[in-house]
Amino acid sequence: MGGKWKPLILYHLQHGPRRFGDLRRLVEGISEKVLIQQLRDLQAAGVLVRHDYQEVPPRVDYTVTPFGMTLVQALMPLCQWGTQNRAAVARRLGADAPEAPVSA
Repeated sequence: MGGKWKPLILYHLQHGPRRFGDLRRLVEGISEKVLIQQLRDLQAAGVLVRHDYQEVPPRVDYTVTPFGMTLVQALMPLCQWGTQNRAAVARRLGADAPEAPVSA
């Protein structure tokens, strides 16, 4: 479950199936290549199911498995912590950032 993208992908899939294009729009900042790889990793781990409808134009969606939902439930407290402490974390990261040079 390593990486920053997998929890975000699971967050967007927890309420039902999503098509690839929807995920690409919802997970801001992820490249198409990385999204494909992350979805493959989650599928190989048994966390997601990929359903290919064998239609033209192609239609594929992804759904969280019951096993994957146990992972989503395990990640929820971490998500809640992040939401509650977002401002404090931003302040700390800002305080630790090197100061920009002052131009004369």
